[in-house]
Amino acid sequence: MKNRGVLSKYFYQLFKIKIKTRWPALLEMSRIQDEFHRITMVHLESKFMSKLDEYTPGLLKLFHSKGGTMGLKLKAVLIQTPSNPNINITREVVIRCLMVYLGERTDQLLKEYDDADSASQDLAVQGMAIYSIKTNASEGSHDIGIVVEGIRVLTSQATIPRACCMLIGIEYAVNLAYPKQLNYTFEAFQKLFLELDSSKLSPYLNSLKNKLLASEQWLCLHQKWHMVTFGVLLHD
Repeated sequence: MKNRGVLSKYFYQLFKIKIKTRWPALLEMSRIQDEFHRITMVHLESKFMSKLDEYTPGLLKLFHSKGGTMGLKLKAVLIQTPSNPNINITREVVIRCLMVYLGERTDQLLKEYDDADSASQDLAVQGMAIYSIKTNASEGSHDIGIVVEGIRVLTSQATIPRACCMLIGIEYAVNLAYPKQLNYTFEAFQKLFLELDSSKLSPYLNSLKNKLLASEQWLCLHQKWHMVTFGVLLHD
């Protein structure tokens, strides 16, 4: 990530706290979004979710079409999707599958725990991750948040996709570097879903984007053909 110059006073103080006392206070989601907008002129969550939703049909089509070892890995994620998933479940499945498709491990970013005790020990040694801790097994509720350098910097996130876009916001706000082992995933978050530096895609991400655009064009033509055909049948 490029150097963005002088940070705002609020985030500069947070950055100093991070260095001196390992970030003891939690960030506020609204402040993250405000700071991200100040830096990029992009509305963080609404932009991220709208582009994720826009690309979802093409991405799912691509994931389902893959064969071989990659196809088996994707199927293992897709098969866990409920028959009638809500939009948040669909978004999470797409993000998980996207990471697999890009050749990166979901467990490098998404840490899942059955209880708070095991989570505390493991999260204390994490550099940057999104965690999900079961809080009520019978209700399927989870505590979702973000950890940076072993410190939980943002808690009470409603969904994994929201935590993903908030993590990008934190990285921009305090000028953190992406984890090298998740380079393609964060490039997709930044350049595909937030359309920042989108003209500078890596060859791998550029190929993916071209496939998605081709899929969108095919879907658009198919819908037009269906409307015309249906209209002719009604007229007859």
